[in-house]
Amino acid sequence: MKRAFLIVLDSFGIGEMPDSASFGDEGSNTLAAISRSAFFKAENLKRLGLFNIEGVDCCEKTENPIASYGRLSEKSAGKDTTTGHWEIAGLISDKPMPTFPNGFPQNFIERFEKATGRECLCNKPYSGTAVIADYGEEHIKTGALIVYTSADSVFQIAAHEDTVPVEELYKYCEIAREMLCGDLAVGRVIARPFTGEYPDFVRTSNRHDFSLAPTGKTVLDELKEKGLDVISVGKISDIFAGVGITEAYRTANNTEGMAKTLEMLGKDFNGLCFTNLVDFDMLYGHRNDVDGYAKAIAEFDAWLPSFTDKMQETDLLIITADHGCDPSTPSTDHSREYVPVLIYGKNEKAVNLGTVNGFDFVADKLRGIFLK
Repeated sequence: MKRAFLIVLDSFGIGEMPDSASFGDEGSNTLAAISRSAFFKAENLKRLGLFNIEGVDCCEKTENPIASYGRLSEKSAGKDTTTGHWEIAGLISDKPMPTFPNGFPQNFIERFEKATGRECLCNKPYSGTAVIADYGEEHIKTGALIVYTSADSVFQIAAHEDTVPVEELYKYCEIAREMLCGDLAVGRVIARPFTGEYPDFVRTSNRHDFSLAPTGKTVLDELKEKGLDVISVGKISDIFAGVGITEAYRTANNTEGMAKTLEMLGKDFNGLCFTNLVDFDMLYGHRNDVDGYAKAIAEFDAWLPSFTDKMQETDLLIITADHGCDPSTPSTDHSREYVPVLIYGKNEKAVNLGTVNGFDFVADKLRGIFLK
């Protein structure tokens, strides 16, 4: 193989893991939830073997899957984006990243206000759309930053682009990233710019994640050290703080992410193209939008043949996910679920992989291809 295309369907879980109850996620099953929507279509994923995966019983199986198929259980102590992606790349997190269900300590907020010269609003867990609806007007009047978190290990800063220019917001996030260390070392600091007028505030595509640098070497580092290309599409570069990446392309949504990945298929490179499609999680999972999630999967499924038909004999496609986010449960948070793995190549034999312990199975697959 000369090129591998690794696509993460952000939050596309396929059923609760044995320890899901300890994470508050008993009964979660993202795939089963969206399969009940009238908008769900996944004929091409079915051909690859999605519904033949062990434990998946929501849809009809196919007799002859054209890809290897299986489900991966998470080794790491968590269910967040950073932990999931790091494990996909071979880095296991033994300790969960800190979360702040009661907001960040007041002494930290005071230090952050002093460092930025701006006061802070909110400082508690909040929905990203609700927080700008509730605090947006006060933010515009006062210039204070809207600071909030969630059940994930994140410190988020929302600001109207006319009140705080995007580049200035990024600088505040960089300040927070540097300050959030030790017991406060959240996985991501996220810039959440928005526009519009009350009550019609809208978050923009200028979101930017400032992640912790990986705490150890990943397969991305190994590929880069060997002189291979490691191309990021979407927020992959953000998740790995740019470490191990040779080329990065930011995208605003799934449609752009798929278009850029298809564009990379026409590019002469040797190594890995690593794509994250974020809309499943950001727009639909966290907002409990079952139909929206189903439509997004249908869009990806319809796009798949345009990619697989143009793959070369020396190309490999790996599709997986980083966690679940069941949009049918009362929770709006990530869910501790198995994730699918589908591996397709024109000369790759299709096999049933069963249940595999560890998302790092993907990293081992990449090592077997490129680092023999």
